[in-house]
Amino acid sequence: MSDNPNPAPALLNPRSARSGKNNYELYSWLFMRISGIILVFLVLGHLFIMNILDGGVQRINFGFVAGRWASPFWQVWDLLQLWLAMLHGGNGLRTIINDYAENDRTRSFLKYLLLVTVIFIVLLGTLVIFTFDPNIS
Repeated sequence: MSDNPNPAPALLNPRSARSGKNNYELYSWLFMRISGIILVFLVLGHLFIMNILDGGVQRINFGFVAGRWASPFWQVWDLLQLWLAMLHGGNGLRTIINDYAENDRTRSFLKYLLLVTVIFIVLLGTLVIFTFDPNIS
């Protein structure tokens, strides 16, 4: 027998089995890392093309955007940038809401508001990219 009046508590078995839990937070964490790496290349490419090549921002106008979005390559580039940026930012803000909103009702409301906002902006941006009409007069 030990003479120690406060013996160390018994260690629990490590959580090897997930007991039916989903891996949402793990996939969320992985998404943040992968989307962040992809976004670095998309955004730096965007900045380089828009601001450095061929004379800088002075050339960016309606005609430039119309010519750019006539190409499916640039539509996909901008769409991927929009979707990844919104989902990456929304996921980060969701994590902040989970960390700092103490009241369950407030947390639920803020996450619902975030979800609606992200969906609205993604849908609106997608609509603009694919329905852009360069012949508006």
